[in-house]
Amino acid sequence: MSFGRLESKKPAKPMSDINMTPLIDVMLVLLVIFMIAAPLMTSSLRLDLPQAEGTPSEAQDAISLALDAQGQRYLDEQPVDEAALKERLAQAARRNPQTEVQLRADRGVPYGRVAELLALLQEVGLTRIGFITEPPQAAATVAASAPK
Repeated sequence: MSFGRLESKKPAKPMSDINMTPLIDVMLVLLVIFMIAAPLMTSSLRLDLPQAEGTPSEAQDAISLALDAQGQRYLDEQPVDEAALKERLAQAARRNPQTEVQLRADRGVPYGRVAELLALLQEVGLTRIGFITEPPQAAATVAASAPK
């Protein structure tokens, strides 16, 4: 009965290097997620929105319209004069009369300026308007963290 050669082979050395590939892959995926999500979470236009409770809008075809404290109009975060605003809103109304306008107006804007903007929206044929506000608890958190 023969068992072959009784030679002892040295066991393989344990691997002492860390495999960095999975770590780098995860970090790159997280980086891409944050690069895409960060601009969506904040608006570059700083407005002091009124506080109110409400449900979020679920409109797929929406136009973002904003009024700052000085009364400057912004369409999709870009400043726009009245003539250009009217033309772009009319184009949107021609494409889809059910387009929703999401209006963000600073707390310091006089009601007359908001009423003028609402009249302009009606004139071009856009009647679906959503007023964007801050939730009460979020506003308290922002006010507490603001520098004094």
